Amino acid sequence: MARKPETQLLNAPTDVISAVKFSPKTNKFLLVSSWDASVRLYDIVNNTVRLHFNSQSPVLDCAFQNSTKAASGGLDNLVKLYDLNTHTESTLGSHSAGVKCVEYTGLLNGILTGSWDRTVKLWDAREKECAGTYEQSNGKVYSMSCVEEKLVVATSERKVLIWDLRNMKHYIERRESSLKYQTRAVRCFPNAEGYVMSSIEGRVAVEYFDSSPEVQKKKFAFKCHRAKGNDIELIYPVNAISFHSVYNTFATGGSDGYVNIWDGFNKKRLCQFHLYDSSISSLCFSDDGSTLAIACSYMDEAEKPPEPFPEPTLYVRYVNEQETRPK
Repeated sequence: MARKPETQLLNAPTDVISAVKFSPKTNKFLLVSSWDASVRLYDIVNNTVRLHFNSQSPVLDCAFQNSTKAASGGLDNLVKLYDLNTHTESTLGSHSAGVKCVEYTGLLNGILTGSWDRTVKLWDAREKECAGTYEQSNGKVYSMSCVEEKLVVATSERKVLIWDLRNMKHYIERRESSLKYQTRAVRCFPNAEGYVMSSIEGRVAVEYFDSSPEVQKKKFAFKCHRAKGNDIELIYPVNAISFHSVYNTFATGGSDGYVNIWDGFNKKRLCQFHLYDSSISSLCFSDDGSTLAIACSYMDEAEKPPEPFPEPTLYVRYVNEQETRPK
């Protein structure tokens, strides 16, 4: 029997889905954090919740360290570690304000967290200790991404900080965001050439690490997740970005309820999926690029909430080459 191109997962969180992350090297397990104070592990092949951890506060992000360990951070300021084999959780440490971002760095085999307390911390999960706290006076951490030795941090004051993970004493570069409005997401290219960032004002910027003039000429920004209605342009936040690891193409998810796939090198949109239930709050491609997890959650963008109120939903879409490969 042919597999459906898209499946809705059962037992979705009951509040805004803050992050969806695939387990490394497989598209079977999906880690999901939510404002309903939960972290869930889904078996997407059998469409079941395999593990369910409850917290006291909304969980803002999560990440796999490896196939058996994961971490999360949230509004209780805590960084938590989960052992998915023994179904146990422990506290790795804390920030002095909400933990907005959680990333795993393979280079250091550590967990990176970014907080509204304006710090980035590196955690040694084996020793269960903080391996470094990196202060920066450029605003709250809103989004964070790392690839190879590069760490990119986007802040509330529209600054972009670039660190070399091999020497974290100070960031190596501070850039002003090329987007005029608040940053919503930043993700690094899998080939480590640069990063893509999005804003609340329906724009996406493609940036490059190499500061030479000929490379910097290639950077650009474009409008997306916009619609015309009664001669008025409706502009939606671009909440989520995820890269296809094989093709270096990327997906964006907006508060318009659409997911688009882009070829950033050739400045082209490859496709747009159907309209989803509500705003796209998080996206994640599996490591092999075969599957895209799509989280839908109403994010209080409208003056009046829609009727009936949309419940959070989770989908996994089995993408094909036509949708993701550069033409």
